Amino acid sequence: MSEPLGLFGGTFDPVHYGHLRLAEEAIAHLGLGGVRWIPAGQPPHREAPQVTAAQRLAMVHRATAGNPRFSVDASEVEASAPSYTVHTLERLRRELGDRQQLVLLVGADAFAGLPGWHRWRDIFALAHVAVSHRPGFPVETASLPLELADEFNARRQADASALQAGPAGAIVTFAMTQLAISATQVRKLLANDLSARYLLPDDVLDYIQIHSLYRNA
Repeated sequence: MSEPLGLFGGTFDPVHYGHLRLAEEAIAHLGLGGVRWIPAGQPPHREAPQVTAAQRLAMVHRATAGNPRFSVDASEVEASAPSYTVHTLERLRRELGDRQQLVLLVGADAFAGLPGWHRWRDIFALAHVAVSHRPGFPVETASLPLELADEFNARRQADASALQAGPAGAIVTFAMTQLAISATQVRKLLANDLSARYLLPDDVLDYIQIHSLYRNA
């Protein structure tokens, strides 16, 4: 692939339209050739999901099936160890080579917490980082932890074309359409036997209903 490849990791518990819109707008704003979705098998920074990794993977497959620029990576779901981003990036480098431009997609809140990630500084040697934010609320250096602010100032590029210049190391930001949808909100609705329709794709909602997921025991 000659164009940068977006990498979108997450628990996707469950995947919803907010996730899909972020990936879609990242392609447009950043000039990506596509987005590879990477569901976490064992997310290390949160409680264990209510549903299995295989079920979350199946829902991502259903959500992304209609978009030829989306692909799904099942490796982290199949792994027996916790899903650390730096390990995923190292694996992808071995698979895709040193020249492929990789772009890690993260939201502004997740980016602010980057110093708490395992070997977080090594991420910049493995991929670019693209940070999505709400329109009118750009990422501000003053809002970041000091050590991350230093990296942000040193690596930030104003133009997404910088992602083409090398395989890793830059930070870019982009505003995305704000959809007030969260997986927590969806789970709460489903647990209380309320409608989550129009918050996530019908194919995903059908899967949830067929398998009786997210219901209160």
